[in-house]
Amino acid sequence: MPKGAAATLTALVLAAGQGKRMRSATIKLLHPLWGRPMVAWTLDSVQALAPDRLLVVIGYQADAMRLALDDEDIHWDAVVQDAPRGTGHAVMCARPHLPGTGGDLLILNGDLPLLTEDTLRSFLAAHRAAGATLSVLSTELEDPSGYGRMVRSGGSLVRIVEDRDTTVEERAVKEINCGVYLVQAPALMAALDDLGTDNTQGEYYLTDVVANLVGSGKTVQAVLHPDAAEVLGVNDRRELAAAAAILSARKNRALMMAGVTLLDPARTYIDPRTEIGPDTVIYPDVWIEGTSVLGTGCTVRPNVHLTDVRVGDRVTLKNHCVIEQSEIGDEAQVGPFAHLRPGTYLSRQVKVGNFVETKKTSMGEGSKASHLSYLGDAQVGRDVNVGAGTITCNYDGRKKYVTILEDGVFIGSDTQLVAPVRVGKGAYVGAGSTITEDVPAGALALTRTPQKNIEGWVKRKQKQQDEEN
Repeated sequence: MPKGAAATLTALVLAAGQGKRMRSATIKLLHPLWGRPMVAWTLDSVQALAPDRLLVVIGYQADAMRLALDDEDIHWDAVVQDAPRGTGHAVMCARPHLPGTGGDLLILNGDLPLLTEDTLRSFLAAHRAAGATLSVLSTELEDPSGYGRMVRSGGSLVRIVEDRDTTVEERAVKEINCGVYLVQAPALMAALDDLGTDNTQGEYYLTDVVANLVGSGKTVQAVLHPDAAEVLGVNDRRELAAAAAILSARKNRALMMAGVTLLDPARTYIDPRTEIGPDTVIYPDVWIEGTSVLGTGCTVRPNVHLTDVRVGDRVTLKNHCVIEQSEIGDEAQVGPFAHLRPGTYLSRQVKVGNFVETKKTSMGEGSKASHLSYLGDAQVGRDVNVGAGTITCNYDGRKKYVTILEDGVFIGSDTQLVAPVRVGKGAYVGAGSTITEDVPAGALALTRTPQKNIEGWVKRKQKQQDEEN
């Protein structure tokens, strides 16, 4: 690289393996972790370094990998490894895409969802400060079984031995390879030519590059990371669950330090992508998923499940609510036992109460549906009262239709609104009505059958029953 030129960085993420220990028809790296493919978390940390190029080696279920990553906000290019012949072979497949004249290459396994941007930045800084040709991220485990061992001589890294190829002495080594490498690209290109398959698996090991470069007199170092949990790969469902718990615990700590109260963090499950304002109180057994945003001073009671929601300030979500892809304005109250389905919009100070379901419905400021109602494809104005047992009949078996309740409307209990229908501003609908036509503003709509009282009926009925017995 010319003197004074900015150092370049290319990233290569290895994501072609099947992951047989998952015992699944789905490739390991596409297993969901907090609603995203596991590999997406790894790619997030890599992309945060702003590499000049981000390459992902794909192979097994390559089409599924492409589709999954196309849904993520990640800028990447694919490298195809047609046959699983080892990590070294994966890098060989990427050779046509790699810089041959200069710059650093970051190579890492795709199953490192807990790896943070900060760790990668520190690793990159250590690599460049040492002027190393190759740096390998390592950590120490009390039980290193299954991991490649970092073999040192005189304190310096001289080779990495895969677990299946270790001697008795090497198996006692507790320092293990994390599968994260930084290497000067030209040196790697030359070392790839010397890789062979003389090992128990008959594969091209990328780790053999270490001994090659050491033998060539290059500067090779291991950078020891103190937090083993962060840098270990996910290989089975037990480890996937552990990774989800660690991501959740990290998020919970950050939220509490930012002024959010979690009454029982161990029983609170918050997606790492969620944002919550200070002075919000979260009760136990709450699930918040996706890119949800909650404002300041909110209260979220037990057993609430939120997915991709926007919640304003000072909102109260009572017990056992399920809310999906909805928006809730300031000072609103929802629940208990309410279900807000996708497309719901509640304005300021709206109340949606016990056993109310909404879908593709907007409610204006101050409106309320307090009990036992279904509002689907409805446009509800300001200061509307929706009585208990109100149903919008929005579906005729083929199409959905809209119900419009203008400002100040009062809907009595046990009312059916057969869409398409509009109730005008300030109108009343009497309890027990079935509304099939528009109601003018300020009118009372009533469709009840006239009440009939039959005097003495009970006494006569009892006498008849006594005679029959």
